[in-house]
Amino acid sequence: GGVTRRRSRARLRAAARRWRIRSSLARCRPRPGQGPRLARSPWSRPGGLGRAPKGAGMACSARILVTAWCFFVGISVFVPGWQGLVYGLPPPCESQIYCTGDLLKQVQLARLFSDDKHFVDMPLRESPELVLKKFQQLVNVTPGGILSKEQLQQFVSSSFSDPGQEFEQWEPQDWTSSPQILAKISDQKLQVWASDLNAKWKSLGRKIKDDVRTHPMFYSQIYVPHPLMVPGGRFIEYYYWDSYWVIEGLLLSEMAVTAKGMIQNFLYLVERYGHIPNGGRVYYLRRSQPPFLTLMMDAYLAHANDTEFLRENIHLLEVEYEFWQRNRSVSITVGDRNHTLNYYNVQIGEPRPESYSKDWELATDLNEDARQELWAELKSAAESGWDFSSRWFLSWPPPLPATLKDTKARAVVPVDLNAFLCKTEHLLASFYRRLGNTTKAAQFQATLERRLEAVQAVFWNEAAGVWLDFNLLKKQPNPAFYPSNLAPLWTDCFSDQAAAERAVRYLEGSTVLSYKNGLPTSLARTGEQWDLPNAWPPLQHMVIAGLAKSSSLRAKEIAFALAQNWVRTNFALYKKYQAMFEKYNVDGDGKPGAGGEYQVQEGFGWTNGVVLQLLDLYGDRLTSGSPSTPFRAWIIAACIFLLNLK
Repeated sequence: GGVTRRRSRARLRAAARRWRIRSSLARCRPRPGQGPRLARSPWSRPGGLGRAPKGAGMACSARILVTAWCFFVGISVFVPGWQGLVYGLPPPCESQIYCTGDLLKQVQLARLFSDDKHFVDMPLRESPELVLKKFQQLVNVTPGGILSKEQLQQFVSSSFSDPGQEFEQWEPQDWTSSPQILAKISDQKLQVWASDLNAKWKSLGRKIKDDVRTHPMFYSQIYVPHPLMVPGGRFIEYYYWDSYWVIEGLLLSEMAVTAKGMIQNFLYLVERYGHIPNGGRVYYLRRSQPPFLTLMMDAYLAHANDTEFLRENIHLLEVEYEFWQRNRSVSITVGDRNHTLNYYNVQIGEPRPESYSKDWELATDLNEDARQELWAELKSAAESGWDFSSRWFLSWPPPLPATLKDTKARAVVPVDLNAFLCKTEHLLASFYRRLGNTTKAAQFQATLERRLEAVQAVFWNEAAGVWLDFNLLKKQPNPAFYPSNLAPLWTDCFSDQAAAERAVRYLEGSTVLSYKNGLPTSLARTGEQWDLPNAWPPLQHMVIAGLAKSSSLRAKEIAFALAQNWVRTNFALYKKYQAMFEKYNVDGDGKPGAGGEYQVQEGFGWTNGVVLQLLDLYGDRLTSGSPSTPFRAWIIAACIFLLNLK
């Protein structure tokens, strides 16, 4: 009767929707004889994840043409794949245990563990097929199909092992107790501290068991062949951009073999997947992190004249670079010039497995399309490494109210990402010249020059005197302060030599230099961890190193003052807690950072690496004593003057 007819009409409407989606996707498929649009993607490569789901990636997503005129210069934007089809967004990976499916959903929403990451890091005791079969049997005999928390706890205990079982005991053979950097440090307390940090590499080292290679289906860990350093705390796997500062620290600790092994791991991942996943878990497979592989190679070559290693692997550096060009690019027209730049754009649906319950709760009151859209935005922000920040909120600048639900990371063309790729292009041109390949060198030199022009045209803001992120929805720059605004100084992605002086005036014109514990990540208090009051090691290093190599005397003074403050803060808290932290609080007398989705973590890989780099740069000047500010000399002089008046 009526019910049957309504069901039939519903089936017809659903079929029509599927047909429209398939037809749309079919038009995106390559013609016979053409290569796949997403060559070397994790779905299409041998050893990858199988055939690409419908709607996956940029190849089969809708194209949007947004034309607008900015306040004083005409800007039009072409964003391939942005705001693509919500229907058919693939999950973070194909695993029905670690990435998608009812088992993952029920366990995470029951909140068996205080940290969602705990569950998806647990190895299986039995094959995934058997685990899923047993789970389904329980579901079938449970009224409503929803297991109780007690049932889930018992099932997880019998089917999974504790996280960390995928590693074997390992200590780096190239570790030494007395690297030369220690002799460069004048302050005795800082020298002892640096020795302690050097010793921490032994506790952060890991080697993945061969069983992960031979039986990958039992683990969420992604196998890599060489030992590695983990950040520490809850992060018991490699992370892509963290590893750059870890590798720099290892090289200063004279652990070039370990550093090279980590680079070899990343090259292995590029060869297997066509890109480097965010971290060493399958649930990170379909998003990356800021591209630092070529910069890692440069750091290694500066310590070891290993030209043959470069020659053997430069093609993989180029493959990773092409991943960003093919899958993360946007065309922006300024005036009559078209510029290609890059942004974070993860076209992946469903909640992040490692933060499943938080993502699910955040999207509770949204319809299905809006939920999938939000979850893709969260993954795009996570790909940036800044998860999460007001930088990605649509409602800016402060004090406009905004929450994590306002995240629109795919609408932001970031200064720092393009600065990193600018450095990558410079290095690839330099590497090819070193190897005698003048054709390739000229190709990347031309690409670099186009990038320099684009960075100047799109990001440089004459009124602010600095580079600013560009928002594709608002068609204008984001005026808010972030240390990433100065990233081009660090990567030499500018042609105007007055840029450093302008950057100094930009810093001095804000309040950021008044914080004695470090440079704040932003001036917005949102409760997110990549905002005020937190300060992060890699951002300190980028700004300090960028100012330090400037020809501007004032820039050099500010660089040293920032380095002194950061080292003093880290050292004071190390004395108090006997620990290094992933982030620090710039308020008050200094304490570990806070906010975001988890408690502050100890370890900590990139923190140790940054401190060692600053001690290498300023070891003969840094002290373990009182704080420094760029205006300290002026303050002291003023005090003396006032005392003389009495």
